[in-house]
Amino acid sequence: METTGTYYVFDRANTPLRKQITTLPSLADSEILVRISYAALCGSDLHTYCGLRQEPCPTILGHEIVGTIAAISPTHPGKDARGVPLKVGDLITWTVFSSDPNSKEYQTETPQKNSNIYKYGHRQITETDNFHGGLATHIILRKYTYIRILPSDFPQAIAATINCAIATSAGAIRLAGSLSGKTVHVAGIGLLGLTTIAMCKELGADVIIASDIDENRLTLAKEFGATHTVNNKLSDPSPLFSEHPVDRFIDMSGSPQAMENGVDSLTLYGRAVFVGAVFKQPKIGISAEQVIRKMLTIQGLHNYNYADFDFAVDFILAHVKKYPFASLIEQDFPLDEANEAFHFALQKKPIRTGIYIPKAQ
Repeated sequence: METTGTYYVFDRANTPLRKQITTLPSLADSEILVRISYAALCGSDLHTYCGLRQEPCPTILGHEIVGTIAAISPTHPGKDARGVPLKVGDLITWTVFSSDPNSKEYQTETPQKNSNIYKYGHRQITETDNFHGGLATHIILRKYTYIRILPSDFPQAIAATINCAIATSAGAIRLAGSLSGKTVHVAGIGLLGLTTIAMCKELGADVIIASDIDENRLTLAKEFGATHTVNNKLSDPSPLFSEHPVDRFIDMSGSPQAMENGVDSLTLYGRAVFVGAVFKQPKIGISAEQVIRKMLTIQGLHNYNYADFDFAVDFILAHVKKYPFASLIEQDFPLDEANEAFHFALQKKPIRTGIYIPKAQ
């Protein structure tokens, strides 16, 4: 077994990541050592790199990760969340958090909001706590991490996005409620928005409206199942919403204007789910009268629960070839070019930029 590993340290905003080679720590109770094979740069990674959001530093960025099991603690139960035995060499995906169910505040519907939580890609490096982010050769999965085995030949660039974008989309779908025969408006056409559109289509939505300010992304939305598109640069709000009163509005954009317009477009008993506004921004204005008279439901979502994660894994396994997910990783870089990967992502603004970890790294 390997005894040393590499990770790239983020010290502060807008400064190069620095390479650190160090000894791999021994596994503690119920831990698993994973050899990372691929990581994707999520929007939150880019926001942190630019200083739009704060993380305790120094840290190892990256939480959209996939890899193979390198070692398993003898005290680990030895099975994934579905009861399938785990073994060295298995390709696995896992929740972006480890949540202790014995905590006083633990709730089964929202394990991601537990006070005693360990979030991968969001922790400070200390003498006793490292190898917890995706920009590394290895990661240690802590006790209570929810794990699913993937087929060994599953595309790893897509697999890396399961435990953030795809699982969060699944959570939004859950909160949106029944979609069969409904008109759905999805705002913000990044990976979250595209995945949500595909899920809406598979769950029987009748009309799916995608809105964004980027015409290229709106074209992509059609490939993922959108029936109509709205370029908010050209018409805000669009007359299309008068023709198609919206039953479900899901915001992945984080744009105050998009959220306001989305709630305004809802019809009687409509539901809105806010997902994209995860960093500080202006407050939004919503008509309380319309919320009352239309009997609207507005709910926020941060991360996801275990049922969402399972839905995400099952969805992507079933539909990875039906929709062009593979095209969304527009370029990938070896781990040693992590800084170049960030520069590319910030300048080109692709749906996703990938980082692969060569076995000899």
